[in-house]
Amino acid sequence: MNATIDNVTLATATSSTTAPSPRWVRWTGRVITALPVLFLTLDGVAKIAMPAPVIEGTQNLGYSTSVIVPLGVLTLICLALHLYRRTAVLGAVLLTGYLGGAVATHVRVGDPLFSHILFPVYLGVFIWLGLYLRDQRVRGLLS
Repeated sequence: MNATIDNVTLATATSSTTAPSPRWVRWTGRVITALPVLFLTLDGVAKIAMPAPVIEGTQNLGYSTSVIVPLGVLTLICLALHLYRRTAVLGAVLLTGYLGGAVATHVRVGDPLFSHILFPVYLGVFIWLGLYLRDQRVRGLLS
């Protein structure tokens, strides 16, 4: 038990001794984070509103219309977790899984590589890069 406490103390001491990041690094991270967050917010809200293009697009991907609203709610919950500092890493992990499902869906239907299949990958890279730049704890894990 003492080893666990010592490891927690060591991890806390290590993360608190890293130099604080410059303001411009944190702000760059926030701007980079805003890009996928704005897109996924629009996507989640559109799924909840269910306009005709969303219904048609979902059916073209081979999904039932009954999954549209739950996917929209799931997207917004994951985004909320990602935007709250204490759960940002959990939100990023959940969004990565969600985007992985989008990649698999586009591969399954044979969509173009760079515009459709890799677009969720681009979003995931922006999510993690933004988190890395704005959160000193994540940088501490990787250094």
